[in-house]
This record gives sequence, C-alpha cells and structure tokens, in this order.
Amino acid sequence: MPARLTLASRVIQFAALAALTAALAAPNAQAAQRKQAKKPVATASAKRATAPSAARAPRKGKGTASAPRVAARSARAPVRAAAVEPPRLSFGQIAGLHNVSDPLDLKSSVALVMDQDTKEVLLSKNDRAVLPIASLTKLMTGLLISEAKLPMDEPITITQDDVDTEKHSGSRLRVGTTLSRGELLHLALMSSENRAAHALGRTYPGGLEAFVERMNAKARLLGMTDTRYVEPTGLSSQNQSSAHDLATLVNVAHGDALVRELSTSPGHEVAVGNRVLQYNNTNRLVKSPSWDIGLQKTGYISEAGRCLVMQAQVSGRKLIMVFLDSAGKFSRLGDAERVRSWVEAMPQAASSVLTAGTQPLLSRP
Repeated sequence: MPARLTLASRVIQFAALAALTAALAAPNAQAAQRKQAKKPVATASAKRATAPSAARAPRKGKGTASAPRVAARSARAPVRAAAVEPPRLSFGQIAGLHNVSDPLDLKSSVALVMDQDTKEVLLSKNDRAVLPIASLTKLMTGLLISEAKLPMDEPITITQDDVDTEKHSGSRLRVGTTLSRGELLHLALMSSENRAAHALGRTYPGGLEAFVERMNAKARLLGMTDTRYVEPTGLSSQNQSSAHDLATLVNVAHGDALVRELSTSPGHEVAVGNRVLQYNNTNRLVKSPSWDIGLQKTGYISEAGRCLVMQAQVSGRKLIMVFLDSAGKFSRLGDAERVRSWVEAMPQAASSVLTAGTQPLLSRP
C-alpha cells in the first residue's frame, strides 16, 4: 500500500509539473503567433514601397517599356492652348483708309500738313474722313479751362465719378487725391491724364453736362462742322472729328500761351500725400533738339488708332500737322519725321502739294 501511494503521488506531481510547463509556454506561443501574423503585412508594405523604385529604374534592356505609358498619359491630358484675342480694328481700318497710298508712305490713314500763316495745304490724305480722335479731345478741354479764367490754385479732389468706366484704364491719381486746377490741367495736356481731364470738366461751372455743351458750342463757333464731343477725356469713340477741323483747333489753341506751355512741357512732378509722382510728356519729340514744337497733343484708343497733332517750325515755316489712325506705337512720330524731312528737302518758296484720298468719309455712328 505505501508503495502504491508513493507511485500515485509521483504521477500527480508529474501531471502538475506538465500543466505548469504548458501554462508557462502558452504566452510565448501566442506572442510568436502574433509576430508571425505581422510578417506578411510588413512584407507587403515593403513591396509596395519598392515598387516605384523598380519602375523608375528598369532593368537593362527594358528601359523603353515605360515610354508608351508616358505617351498614353500625355495623350489623355493634352495641354490647353491659351486663347488669343484678335486685335481690335480701328474705324479707319474697317473703312479701308489704310489701303490709300501716299508718296511719303505714311503709316497714318489720315494726314494733313498746312502752313499756319498762309493756310496753304502741303499734304493731305483722307483729310475729310471723320474718325474718333481719342485724347486729342483734351486739347479742346484744356483750351476751354484756360479761357474760362478759373482759379488755377483752386484745389480739386478726384472722385469715383472720375474713374474710367468706358475703357477701364488705370491712373496714378487715386480717388481722394487733391491737386490744384493748374496741376490737373498740366497733367491732362502733357501726360494725357484721363482722371485729371474728367475732373476739370466735372468742376466746370454748371457741371460736366454744361462743359460738354460748351465744347460743342466752341467747335461750332470755330467752324468745326465735322466735330462732336460727348465727354472731356477722349475715352469715348463718339468724340469724333476730321483732320481739317483739328487743324483749326490747333491753330486757335496755339494762340493760348498757357496751353502752349503745358502741352509742350517735357515733364512735371506732383506731390500726392507722401508720394512724389513723376509725369512725362506722351510725345517724346518735345525733348528732341531737332524739333521746334509750339503745341502738341497725342491720343490713342483702339477705335482711333495712334493720333498726333502739332504746331512746329520746320525750315522757317510754321506748320500744323495732323496724323490720325496711325498703325504702330511709334508710327505717328515716324510720320512726323517723314514730313519734316520732306519739307526740309523742298526748295525755298516751293509749293509742292501731296494729295491722296480726298473723298469725304463719315465714320460709323
């Protein structure tokens, strides 16, 4: 009996030891299973990470395999070409005025050169055409402001009403800027400042409407039967005239000392708050020592092309020059240079006359 009990006790001890061993081994087995389960995920991530590298560095002999795929992607997503708006034609281009040739090969479709003293016409090209005149309008604006004898030191403030809603052109004269009437007149005639010109008309006695009426009344008084004004800047294409009418205006405006001085000023500085703004003449010929210019005005809107009127002394003769609807940024100045060279080459007291396209032509309404 004691032997049997001893054997049973040993069996129980072995069983207990085996159970304890199994219990201790279970956590390690579970940890190994979790570790083994994570291996495929890590391997897949590694494969995904290395896949782009393999694509970027193809094996030798297979480097061209990716080219068709790149081309296919480019074909699916073509690059869009930027839309290019065609240039807007001037009224003169639409009417075919540039098809008229002249001996000097002028780039302006309308031209008139006249002796100021004798009124002899030396050159004319489409001189009866009625076209938009752009900022040549400001010559009438400046003449009326000067003739009105308004206080030139009176401060005038730029308002929202002076902002261009016709062509949406910019200006360095911000809303709220205050300058004297004299400074605004200077900028309008010399640098063709639109807000300055509009403010001058707006502050005219009776307001803007009265000023425009006065512009048209002055034109009628001077016999400018082809001329019409609707505002004082020239931004509207409804401001229209002919070369003959503009020659008349240049002749009268040249008699005003203030208009002469301001229109031919090379440059001018104005103090605006803490800033000092430098303005320059829109006609670079006023700075040329080879020119003797007594009055000038430039103009441009797309409907009018490049325009220029001048009074200048050439070879001892006082000339009035009108160039309208010139194609090219500097072509109107080039036309003036051609005319000056032609006049200088004339024999003294000669009366050569160049004429082209003299039939009257009215622009579209």
